[in-house]
Amino acid sequence: MKVSVAEKCGFCHGVRNAISVAEKILAEENDVYSLGPIIHNKDVVDRLAKSGLKTVSKVQDIPSGTVLIRSHGAAPKQIAKLKDKGLRIVDATCILVKRVQHIAGELERDGYKVVIIGEENHPEVQAVVGCAEDVVVIADESDLHKLPQHAKLGVVCQTTQNPDHFGRMLCAMASGSFSELKVINTLCRESIRRQESAVQLCRQVDIMFVLGGLESANTRRLAELCKKVNKETYHLQNWNELDESVLSGKKSAGVTAGASTPDWIINEFVKNLKVSGRGSE
Repeated sequence: MKVSVAEKCGFCHGVRNAISVAEKILAEENDVYSLGPIIHNKDVVDRLAKSGLKTVSKVQDIPSGTVLIRSHGAAPKQIAKLKDKGLRIVDATCILVKRVQHIAGELERDGYKVVIIGEENHPEVQAVVGCAEDVVVIADESDLHKLPQHAKLGVVCQTTQNPDHFGRMLCAMASGSFSELKVINTLCRESIRRQESAVQLCRQVDIMFVLGGLESANTRRLAELCKKVNKETYHLQNWNELDESVLSGKKSAGVTAGASTPDWIINEFVKNLKVSGRGSE
């Protein structure tokens, strides 16, 4: 079996920075907490936990020590609570996510109703929501009823959304009733490159594998896009999740990975796939 890896895949700069910051702090201190998983990859989170990183979901679960703000960021109210407790804060928020937070605050100060196109329960979106007093989150067309009538709308987007979806949502919003529509493109170019690279590869292979955490929004989006082009697309966290029976009769396989998937998971998967693929031809 011929195995090909997407030209653009794996760790992005924001994730790589967050992991680097975490490793540096863990080498210096013993009492280190992450407010939510530092990235959406269980294998990486488990590895850092073995080095001493404690992942918690609430500020009140942190008694003392150093708090790492994950790559998805945190809402200003959460940061304020951490400061009130006298905790040391180390910020590993992706710079592109910080940009969205800053823009949301600016739009509100300029009199716009802030609208973010994205997943309401995703931590990046929740952090952005916390940067303004009243934010509307629009996932798809079914949420358009949330938009106020005849208002000044200031629109941003979750960084890992697909540009086609962003465009469709803007078109749908433009057909509504508003007095002004200001749109700022906050999409991550690295995510777009990964999406384009993945779709290009999956057109050329019999079977496609998308590696990454099941909670990772950008990885799920890669899998969704590939599935539209190649029905033989599988979203797996690592090699252990593969049912090798799906390889039967396949002559070519493609592999891509989300922005929070480390190289060692990709390399292990490709190595094992090549060995296993020989027996399935």
